[in-house]
Amino acid sequence: MSGADKRLFRRFACQLAVEVEAPDGRVLAGQSRNLSRGGLCLETADPVDAGAEVTVRVTLVFDEDSTSEPLDLPARVVWCTPFGEHAHQVGTQFLQLSSERLTYLDMFLRYLEQQAASERDAGDTDEDDEDDPFAA
Repeated sequence: MSGADKRLFRRFACQLAVEVEAPDGRVLAGQSRNLSRGGLCLETADPVDAGAEVTVRVTLVFDEDSTSEPLDLPARVVWCTPFGEHAHQVGTQFLQLSSERLTYLDMFLRYLEQQAASERDAGDTDEDDEDDPFAA
């Protein structure tokens, strides 16, 4: 059984603006690779220690001039892997979310699901996975 078969939640490939607030107060800018109800995979220039409890701030970008309000999600870093010369991929698992945060996360995921359906209907393909060594 592959890792994807064991997942509890569907993952959405997406490139969202992300900030990670590390335990030492650093705020790392990054970009998501995928998002689910259970966690987030992102890329950032700096490593983050596995096991660290962080706040992940996710923002949807609708177009050049329009973004969502940021959604702050408490998370634990599950793994961090060097990626290329100057980047790291970071896998996070969300910690206990309040009902309000869970509602907003579900709204984000519904938006991503609608975007994915629109792209499928339009016959678009996601060629970004060519750059992702972890893509299945």
